[in-house]
Amino acid sequence: MAGHSKWANIQHRKGRQDAVRAKLFSKLSKEITVAAKMGDPDPDKNPRLRLAVKEAKAVSMPKDNIERAIKKSQGGDAENYDEIRYEGYGPGGVAVIVEAMTDNRNRTASNVRSTFSKNGGNLGETGSVAFMFDRKGQIVYPASVGDADTVLLAAIDAGAEDVESNEDGHVIWCADTDLGAVSSALEDALGESESTKLVWKPQTTTELDLDGARTLMKLIDALEDDDDVQNVTANFEISDEVMAEL
Repeated sequence: MAGHSKWANIQHRKGRQDAVRAKLFSKLSKEITVAAKMGDPDPDKNPRLRLAVKEAKAVSMPKDNIERAIKKSQGGDAENYDEIRYEGYGPGGVAVIVEAMTDNRNRTASNVRSTFSKNGGNLGETGSVAFMFDRKGQIVYPASVGDADTVLLAAIDAGAEDVESNEDGHVIWCADTDLGAVSSALEDALGESESTKLVWKPQTTTELDLDGARTLMKLIDALEDDDDVQNVTANFEISDEVMAEL
């Protein structure tokens, strides 16, 4: 995906802030609780929970937090969350997918709609932009695990579909249904990944100028700031020159 590494850099830069980290832990805890409640509380018997725990460990979420989130799923007072996907357009016609988990659909829909309209976007119907993305498994490794050829061979052996390598690292793509099997095979070959998750991969991207990038970042930041929002994906690309000015 064009622009992936730049977007990863933006996320990484934001990820160093304590407030963002606390919010990230909260969102990961919610995913762990929901995954454990929907299936088995043992990650070895529950693929979705296993991925959620792996993602939490990748951002150094404390083991106590992970165990507490799993335990919460087994208590009688565990909240019931609905998983909802919102779709819309941001500044410059950029397509945006918002994934949420909520115990109050009306509150979340109202907040998401308001956030779009206040930040130069428009909330659309379900299905209005999802056709521009593919649901894929994404596995990220640091550059230090090996050169492009080494990682490509490991990915082919693991059953992956594509690999993108640059100085920032390696991004391995696979079918969404193969993520568990591919990530396990890669772990045997390359060790622990930096990130393993299901994502919406844009089929095409829209390049933004500085003003467009700033406005879109404001929209994405505002959406991510909502406690009900789990993930935000957009099909944009930012040049290195614009990135340096952000």
